[in-house]
Amino acid sequence: MLAALLDILLPPRCAGCGEPGSQACPRCTAELLRDPAPRRPDPPPPGLPECWSATTYDGAARRMILACKERGRTALVPVLGACLAEAAVSALGPGEGPVLLVPVPSARPATRRRGHDPIRAMAAAAARELCGRGRPAVLAPALRQARRVADQVGLSSAQRAANLAGALEAVPGAAALLRPPHAAVTPVPARSPRPEAGVPEKVAVVLVDDIVTTGTTLAEAARVIRAAGAEATLAVTVAATRRRSATRRRSQ
Repeated sequence: MLAALLDILLPPRCAGCGEPGSQACPRCTAELLRDPAPRRPDPPPPGLPECWSATTYDGAARRMILACKERGRTALVPVLGACLAEAAVSALGPGEGPVLLVPVPSARPATRRRGHDPIRAMAAAAARELCGRGRPAVLAPALRQARRVADQVGLSSAQRAANLAGALEAVPGAAALLRPPHAAVTPVPARSPRPEAGVPEKVAVVLVDDIVTTGTTLAEAARVIRAAGAEATLAVTVAATRRRSATRRRSQ
């Protein structure tokens, strides 16, 4: 919270490069949005949906994510939300169907320590950005932490999977959150034998996180969403870590 206060009182500096004048300078913002693309971990964990990110987890992207999450620079949320929206638009392609953005929940101790939930805030910003682009989108906070987990830093893919197994659960009423918005209904063509009926548009249920590393968190989130009666169409993150395949690592 102190960092957020200082952002108000002092002239802003870019969190990516330190250049004065803005929270995110045009050069670093362009770096964040440089290459939205599918970036699945190698190997991907079972149950991981298609996974897209705006960029790789290095340079300005890494510094800006850490500044927002760990140093309280919440003014970066709109920029990072725009990255998530860009990844979602690139992955989903043209269309007008509604998008339900399901944030991966932060652990309660981390939320208390940070004073905010950065992933949920980024997902909400991404929903606003998508709506501004004409794509109906809503925040669907359908997940919560079921138990505490160990710090993931330094854990292997197998260790992360064991650490996260059963760590997430659906919130009460998740099934309703994962249904399409009532307004998202298209008229039936006039030639339909039942002109009074409506056809619900196809809904994209999109998981949201800041970074994908091994994909185990997103795979666990997809499992819980599936158990709640929906199917995660896609996972989007701001960034993806660079990972070498297991085969390549063994050969070196």
